[in-house]
Amino acid sequence: MKLPSGAAVLVSAALLASLTEVSGISAAQAAEARALPGVNMEATVKAAQIDPRRSDDTLTPGAKASVLLVERALRDRHLLDAKWVDGYFGTTTVAAFAKYQKSLGFTGLAANGLPGKASLTKLGAGRFKVTHVIGPGARVSAGGFVIDTRTRSMLAEAERLLGRDLELLQGSYNPGGDPTSAGTHDGGGVVDISVEGMNSAARTEAVRALRRVGFAAWLRSPDQADWPWHIHAAAINDTDLSSQAQHQIGDYYLGRNGLSGRGSDDGPKVTIRTWEEYQRR
Repeated sequence: MKLPSGAAVLVSAALLASLTEVSGISAAQAAEARALPGVNMEATVKAAQIDPRRSDDTLTPGAKASVLLVERALRDRHLLDAKWVDGYFGTTTVAAFAKYQKSLGFTGLAANGLPGKASLTKLGAGRFKVTHVIGPGARVSAGGFVIDTRTRSMLAEAERLLGRDLELLQGSYNPGGDPTSAGTHDGGGVVDISVEGMNSAARTEAVRALRRVGFAAWLRSPDQADWPWHIHAAAINDTDLSSQAQHQIGDYYLGRNGLSGRGSDDGPKVTIRTWEEYQRR
């Protein structure tokens, strides 16, 4: 049944009134929130990983408008000089965002310079709304190691693609763990995976599957350092990443191997996607 236009307006008004009553905000506040520009959290976090590793001032595609809104808010809080308000989430902007997070009382991974949901929302109060919200989820146990639920979901999908289970050698949130990991496992989103019993082709397919679901993943060999054969995988856009893991992911986007020498990526070529982009494909 089609309502007359006047009746439809009355229904819409009544619906808005009931929704705002339930949420505890006024109709004026709801209208104001709708009018605010949006900061795409997915794109902003991605830029904060890639831009600091660039050798030029190329902007991360799809992130400029959101990054500018964040940088202007940091500028107005006297945390970022106006000359750095350019849509480029480089090291200066990362440092400014980390300083803002610390001003909120955040410490550790919550002050790593990556825009988390809580800090980004507080920064945007009255200025912008946060869209495409992402987060690592709760910490859980997997194979005797600690990871977050986002990482667990990604691993499960990689296993489904491969048709085999993957055995962890090292999990996340492991500060002071294996010194050869150089701090990459101190935060969330990073795991090492056993390749025992896999031939060369199977190892490559495992790396490919991990990359497809949103990991920056590489096969590591004893020739590179004092470690056994394994796969190192860091979840793109995990907001609990350590700074070292952030750098690895930026290098992955730039075609490098994630090691200190920043050599060329020697892994299988795939379309690089975050976990959220993979789910929407």
